[in-house]
Amino acid sequence: MSSSETPADPRFAEALRELGLEVEVRRFPDAVRTAAQAAAALGCDVSHIVKSLVFEADTVPVVVLLDGSSRVDVELVRRELGVSAVVRASAAVVRETTGYAIGGVPPFGHRTKPRVLADRGLLDHDVMWAAAGNPHAVFPLDPGSLIAHAGATVADVRERTT
Repeated sequence: MSSSETPADPRFAEALRELGLEVEVRRFPDAVRTAAQAAAALGCDVSHIVKSLVFEADTVPVVVLLDGSSRVDVELVRRELGVSAVVRASAAVVRETTGYAIGGVPPFGHRTKPRVLADRGLLDHDVMWAAAGNPHAVFPLDPGSLIAHAGATVADVRERTT
């Protein structure tokens, strides 16, 4: 499928082409802006969905990748990055940093080259599904490849439930 035929966002389709990645991009008629919506549309567990969340670490954008059933522990992110404060980025910062709107941010193919952290829990899965640049499209990839293409540092950044 050429980038002009893919259901992925054109910028993300170009990133896939540049990386030499041929993945199945699935398009949904209705937006799947949340991990729960994507899991329901795919018929998989929410833990198989990758959330690409943007934070500001001492005002510098950072992308955090984690499974859809988890929440980011901002204190763990703060310690991992060695910064004084980590806060959720505004919608404007998300779009400025990644080139995508919240609900469609892919794990790589961003407009800028932000630092990326990937929660270690992603490696517990064989396949993860991630946004393909818009809230109507997702793609599957094994977590090792996903982390490598994102240029992510693997870290423990999810909240513990015990």
